[in-house]
Amino acid sequence: MTAAHKVLQLSWYVRRPRTYGAHALALTPQRKIVLVKLRYAHGWRVPGGGRSPDEDPVAAALRELREEIGMMSHGRVRVVGEEDDSIDYKRDRSTLLIVEDVRYRPRRWSLEVERVGEFDLADLPEDTHHTTRRWVAQLAPGS
Repeated sequence: MTAAHKVLQLSWYVRRPRTYGAHALALTPQRKIVLVKLRYAHGWRVPGGGRSPDEDPVAAALRELREEIGMMSHGRVRVVGEEDDSIDYKRDRSTLLIVEDVRYRPRRWSLEVERVGEFDLADLPEDTHHTTRRWVAQLAPGS
């Protein structure tokens, strides 16, 4: 997976594509955040992934939660906002959502996801990705 990701990065360096993503701050009923460790990227991250330009970001984020953490049900879903970033030489526009009352059952094994964990918002793992830390910091205490 890592070698394939490196080849993709090289093609992105040459093409500089416009991509779209949807990511979810998935909160359990106990107000813990669900994060994933991907096999091809460093650190704990918010679940999410790519979407087509015409795909609804909410539908895409919910799909990613089902795929990555095995989400079975959820409560309220809110769009927090969008941000533009340059990731691996891509011009990426990501939509960030908060998905509350997430109930999930991780798959035993996945090609993409190495681990799924839930953490207190104020006590994230040391190797949490900087973008995830920034997004979690945007959560208001009552959100």
